[in-house]
Amino acid sequence: MKKEDLKGLSVDEIRAEIGAEQNRLLKLKFAHAVSPIENPMRIRESRKRIARLNTELTAKSRQA
Repeated sequence: MKKEDLKGLSVDEIRAEIGAEQNRLLKLKFAHAVSPIENPMRIRESRKRIARLNTELTAKSRQA
C-alpha cells in the first residue's frame, strides 16, 4: 500500500488495517517458529506496514 493510498483512509479504516496486519504478523511468527516459512521477509514487510499505518494514524490524530 502506497503513501497516497494511506492518506485516503479514515482513522477507523486505518485502525482496522492495523488490527488485521497485527493478526497476520502474529500468524506468520507462529508459522515461522513451528517450521521455517518459505519467505521470512514477509515478517519484516508486515512490521513495516504496521509502522507506516501507525505513522499515518498519528499524523491524522494530530490534525484533528
